[in-house]
Amino acid sequence: MMRVIVAGAAGRMGRRIGYMVEQHPALTYGGGFEASGSEYIGSDAGDLAAIGANGIIIQEGLEAVIDSGDVIIDFTFHEATMKFARLAAKHNKAMVIGTTGLSSAELAELAELSGDFPCVQAPNMSVCVNVLFKLVQKAATVLGKDYDVEIIEAHHNKKKDAPSGTAIKLGEIVAQEVGTSLDEVGVFERSGIIGERRPGEIGIQSIRAADIVGEHTVYFAGPGERIEVSHRAQTRDHFARGATIAAAWLEGKANGIYSMFDVLDLHNF
Repeated sequence: MMRVIVAGAAGRMGRRIGYMVEQHPALTYGGGFEASGSEYIGSDAGDLAAIGANGIIIQEGLEAVIDSGDVIIDFTFHEATMKFARLAAKHNKAMVIGTTGLSSAELAELAELSGDFPCVQAPNMSVCVNVLFKLVQKAATVLGKDYDVEIIEAHHNKKKDAPSGTAIKLGEIVAQEVGTSLDEVGVFERSGIIGERRPGEIGIQSIRAADIVGEHTVYFAGPGERIEVSHRAQTRDHFARGATIAAAWLEGKANGIYSMFDVLDLHNF
């Protein structure tokens, strides 16, 4: 039985992760923590996760609970995530990272740190979103060079980063399949007299409104026809459930970085 430490255990995602941990037959809630100053420090994690009091008390900081679990699930903020990863490496604790907004430098550091612990890192933990990644990859292989590709993502008005990590990943997948990079062809905002769309552009546009959990649509548009591939999330449970699947999968795995494609065996799909 893998013991799970939940980062940001009192937050919206943290509570749903806690709930899903208790639904997974191979996992148990080992510990939860919040940032210094949180009003929820000292609260019962089970109560917050709507699973009933479980005696797991929310602590201040990862250091306070690092010995109470085998794997840390983190959906917090990129700067905090890197602090947690450094501590995980020091204590050889597995991690599941669903935090978005990690910079290239942070991802490079994470890859280096993972030499001391196994880690699943993905911009989106949803099983369906990872199937979306594969569908877009296959569509891009056939259509990408001859069709205009545009990506639209929508999230709630509290989301701190834009575009979403999932939208960036979708753009990277398309770019790779047509032999270029998103850094070279990505267009993240259009305004004013912009002229004709350049061939090969990959547009990514962001919407932030109300309580939208997460929506992504990829357009492959050609003369007189288009394909739209979409995923819409109604709850955060899909992301939390995927994270628990990843956490259980990590048991016994060698140190290093893994993706949800590894967890779900999608590489050859």
